[in-house]
Amino acid sequence: MLLLLTGAAGKVGSNFLKRFLREDRFVGARVRAVCHNRIIEAGERVEVIRGSIADRDVVERALDGVTHVVHLATCKETPEDVIDVTVKGLFWMLEGFRDSPTGRQFIVIGGDAAVGHFHHRHALPITEETPHRAYPGCYALSKVLEEVMIQQYAIQYGINVCCLRAPWIMEKDDFRYTLSFGDDVFGAPVWKDIVGEVAAARYHQSGVVPVLLDESGEPLRRNFVHVDDLVSAILAAIENPRASGELFNICMDRPINYREVAAYLKNTRGLPSIDIKGEFYSNWMDNEKAKYFLDWFPRYDMKRLVDSAWEYIRPENEPRTIWYPG
Repeated sequence: MLLLLTGAAGKVGSNFLKRFLREDRFVGARVRAVCHNRIIEAGERVEVIRGSIADRDVVERALDGVTHVVHLATCKETPEDVIDVTVKGLFWMLEGFRDSPTGRQFIVIGGDAAVGHFHHRHALPITEETPHRAYPGCYALSKVLEEVMIQQYAIQYGINVCCLRAPWIMEKDDFRYTLSFGDDVFGAPVWKDIVGEVAAARYHQSGVVPVLLDESGEPLRRNFVHVDDLVSAILAAIENPRASGELFNICMDRPINYREVAAYLKNTRGLPSIDIKGEFYSNWMDNEKAKYFLDWFPRYDMKRLVDSAWEYIRPENEPRTIWYPG
């Protein structure tokens, strides 16, 4: 097995690579990583190719002899890059893969931005049959286009593709910083933009936890997944015949309820909270299909997600670096 990995230096890619290399069923398998802005270290079983997947020559060189692809590379709200990387890059990869004499499986990691997650009202749980509904911006559009492209390549050419659709991916102390009123906040909302800098500084100093309310005034419910659970899903999909041609929601069993988080932090760590009015919509991603087809089950629930984030001790040589917002 020769597995091509894009986005190898990112949160998911770096965790996947470690797990893949130590899995008993992949002993002897090799990895070829395509790296662009950030470079990983090559090793006995890891080859590194530097370049952008927007470059067809890079893609063709990277796909030579490859049996499996795990495609993680993406862009956020960067209009100058998003079409080249997430559309043209994926197109070159799919074109090369469908003509490859060695290619056996192509896995893409998608995102719940393809269905608009909390930007649109969903009357029912979000399943794999929920229609695409991008929210404003180029990132959500790119997630829709990714899913459509791989679906059409399966229809047009019968190649073995699979998409794992993930919501917001957490690791280490990420979740703790999603709730920070300080400048160290991770992702959105940026709480100080809502409450003002003076109040935010006061809340930050006293450890106040924001309870985000949805458009109806109820505590917002938002979907998350821990990177360990997402990596487990990728491993479960590799070489799994039941994954062929399928889309799977990979998320926690229940969305995070901001009120429940605040109550748990008050009970376990004595932290106060404050309600924050919002205009987002609560939603619920359904992960039953992944359980049924892949025999995959998430290990993280709300309490484990909170505890792992608050108990993580960041080493001095591991500064908190945010490569993109969210």
